[in-house]
Amino acid sequence: MSDFTVGDTDFLVDGRPVRLLSGALHYFRVHEGQWGHRLAMLRAMGLNCVETYVPWNLHEPGPGVFRDVEAVGRFLDAAHAAGLWAIVRPGPYICAEWENGGLPHWVTGGLGARVRTRDEGFLGPVERWFSRLLPQIVDRQFDRGGPVVMVQVENEYGSYGSDRVYLRRLAELLRAEGVRVPLFTSDGPEDHMLTGGSLDGVLATVNFGSQARQAFEALRRHRPSGPLMCMEFWCGWFDHWGGEHAVRDPLDAADALREILECGASVNLYMAHGGTSFAGWAGANRGGGALHDGVLEPDVTSYDYDAPIDEAGRPTEKFWRFRSLLAGYADGPLPEPPPAPASLGSASAVDLTGWAPLSAVLDALGGPGTETPVPPTFEELDVDRGLVRYTVDVPGPRGPYPLTVRGLRDLAVVYVDGVRVGVLTEHEPQLKEPVVGPARVDLWVESLGRVNYGPRTGEPKGITGGVLHERQYLHGVRARALRLDAFDAGVGAVPFGAVPAVPSPGLYRGTVTVSGPGDARLALPGWTRGFAWLNGFNLGRYWSAGPQPTLYIPAPTLREGPNDLWLLELETPAFGGAGNSATLCLCP
Repeated sequence: MSDFTVGDTDFLVDGRPVRLLSGALHYFRVHEGQWGHRLAMLRAMGLNCVETYVPWNLHEPGPGVFRDVEAVGRFLDAAHAAGLWAIVRPGPYICAEWENGGLPHWVTGGLGARVRTRDEGFLGPVERWFSRLLPQIVDRQFDRGGPVVMVQVENEYGSYGSDRVYLRRLAELLRAEGVRVPLFTSDGPEDHMLTGGSLDGVLATVNFGSQARQAFEALRRHRPSGPLMCMEFWCGWFDHWGGEHAVRDPLDAADALREILECGASVNLYMAHGGTSFAGWAGANRGGGALHDGVLEPDVTSYDYDAPIDEAGRPTEKFWRFRSLLAGYADGPLPEPPPAPASLGSASAVDLTGWAPLSAVLDALGGPGTETPVPPTFEELDVDRGLVRYTVDVPGPRGPYPLTVRGLRDLAVVYVDGVRVGVLTEHEPQLKEPVVGPARVDLWVESLGRVNYGPRTGEPKGITGGVLHERQYLHGVRARALRLDAFDAGVGAVPFGAVPAVPSPGLYRGTVTVSGPGDARLALPGWTRGFAWLNGFNLGRYWSAGPQPTLYIPAPTLREGPNDLWLLELETPAFGGAGNSATLCLCP
């Protein structure tokens, strides 16, 4: 078998220098039926390698409960069949604009700031997870005839911590579980990041979007020898709900890539193809400058990333510019791109056939109810993605006083005695109008995505402080959770009635008939915020806040003829009543 090794200045295959021309493509953000096409697009762009993270929370939703870990192996097999090497970044933390940076809620909920450290309460679950995951990688290493040429230790750790004992333990664990290919770390090209995140004896790489020469000079101050590699060349960027759509000029991106290659370095395009954060798995950032400790900025469902291969798998101008540049580094002529994915032939209207109020959906699909002195967090209720209804009583008789929710994460739609009275957020936690007692207060609290980067990674969701009437805490809180994965088994138990003449929050059911399925997009004019499912496949969150106007629908989720659509609308839509409610439209 051949060996892939790290030399003083180059990567080596059986002693022969090679350059890694890699592209990030996350298997978990692309429908499995489309992996082959997307990998072929990477080859056609001139890449010889694919890189992917592995999200721990996707595959271990509960302690010792594993879900389709074999998808990692299937993806690596697909990469091998496409003629690509593979770089795997198993975490345990991955960032990736993914819910909680890939860390399970049941880990971070109990550990707080002890995550991503040598603390045994964290390393114990990591060891169990790696013992389940790593055989998928180890059996597909390069020296065993597989595609895997490198494996990462943690991820951008220098942007978070300085526990070198923890990093060394992870490296030792990877080796003990059978990883023989080179290990590496990746960090920003700054002294504090490289000193905090790198390890002696492990290849260090850097992440940046421009100014390659300065970045590699910083790396050389810390590592005088070893191959130069930009592990994340940020050729685009991601979007936040309520923000502007991020776009990078293709010519500027190509010039930055050219500079990397002229330095003699290897590169990984982040992202080569971004895909979609289906099923509510998009994470969130904290704004507020360098400390990442300010206002919550939830990530949109689309992970298009302004990548050279767009969300629907189509080449962009950036693709063609990169292909022209990378062709000069190829051993021979580049393969032509595969045929473009089919698109839905024409727009098709959705016919809404039923509706159930949120309370009925919660009764049918929700978890068990609890009553506690103070509000339980989402983590205490075992909720990764979804919402919780908190109910508390205001005693009476008493006069009108302000009602405030302390430690709200992230958004609450509030009802007093069944009447909607407002929406609260972390930074606007007080109702505009005072509440008179006695009264029943229901707060439907939604997580908009756990923080995936910075010092507040792993912070809890829900009501993390308490509910105040004037300065008095209201105790005796009833809570019940509605997890998004409760819909996986279908909605047969939900008691649907007629679509209301006055648009209201709740679960809407409808059908849409298509002829000749292909990639499509779901447009929801007039709808506000919620989640959409097509034939049981969770397309992700929609939100009128923008900038994302539609949801991407992978062709494999559609079927000829009637298709089932569910919309969990959490606010008050304004679509004009039954009929003319939603459109399944052709990809633009």
